[in-house]
Amino acid sequence: MTATASEPSARSKRALGAEPILEVEKLEKHFPVKRGILFQKTVGAVKAVDGVSFSVRPGETLGVVGESGCGKSTMGRVVTRLLEPTGGRVRFEGTDISHMKQGAIRPLRRSFQMIFQDPYSSLNPRHTIGTIVGAPFKLQKIQTEKGTKRAVQDLLELVGLNPEHYNRYPHEFSGGQRQRIGVARAIALRPKLIVADEPVSALDVSIQAQVINLLEDLQSEFNLTLIFIAHDLSVVRHISDSVAVMYLGTIVEVADNVELYEHPLHPYTHALLSAVPIPDPDKEQHRDRILLQGDVPSPLNPPEACRFHTRCWKVQEICKTVEPPLLQIAPNHKVACHFPEERVLI
Repeated sequence: MTATASEPSARSKRALGAEPILEVEKLEKHFPVKRGILFQKTVGAVKAVDGVSFSVRPGETLGVVGESGCGKSTMGRVVTRLLEPTGGRVRFEGTDISHMKQGAIRPLRRSFQMIFQDPYSSLNPRHTIGTIVGAPFKLQKIQTEKGTKRAVQDLLELVGLNPEHYNRYPHEFSGGQRQRIGVARAIALRPKLIVADEPVSALDVSIQAQVINLLEDLQSEFNLTLIFIAHDLSVVRHISDSVAVMYLGTIVEVADNVELYEHPLHPYTHALLSAVPIPDPDKEQHRDRILLQGDVPSPLNPPEACRFHTRCWKVQEICKTVEPPLLQIAPNHKVACHFPEERVLI
């Protein structure tokens, strides 16, 4: 029996038919491993990101989930060109920025920004909030109508902070307030794309909701495109239009939000979703948990073919010899697995 596609969100409906604002093709980021003191010799490479492909339309939110160490944050830094890709291609609004020199890419940085995971280490403790949030105006040599100070104060007010705190230092703020400062810095030049690298993982649960709501409000107001990186699947389900699941540097499944959570096809996705608590004691007590055996293999020497086969309960010989391609199994649903789960209607 063939199922119909899940109902797209309001943002997805608006983006239907629009050209992708970001296109990533076979993206790779390998970190060389060297040995020796005087004459260092390359003996291998950590394959942090290895063949990742996806696209995002204007105004959409793509959630990226996976275990720690799967390459999510590295992928975000390569997409924003904070790191140079080893291979593959990154196109922003049709322009290939994969290996663009820093001088050439600087004007484009007005259009894509990043929110970092740790609100404590991402802000310079020696600079005032006014200096930190006003840095994009200075670096891009942008003159505002009422001056940089007024522009920064307006930004602080926009993210829910007191404009009078312009001359305060980061240590005078809580974790949630510091992350709001990071958000203010990211949206200062009204970018079109923001990569949020686990922006709420270091915050208390009550503060997480406030920051997520802030991001949603800003997205609606400025028509932002978001790549939201997280390991909390509940948070990703709330904010995302579509979700990509990463494992050991590759994407194993990508689908619309509702489609992925209601009809997961990859065994790894099933295992991740089985760990998400259900707010119903009876259902939580009687449901089956999938406990993956062993540890995540090292990205220095990942398994051949399907990288998940060393922990998969459905493994067969083909999984050890042939790498499964990311194929479309259902409308708006792709999976890289030789033996995907059956798509059962709920």
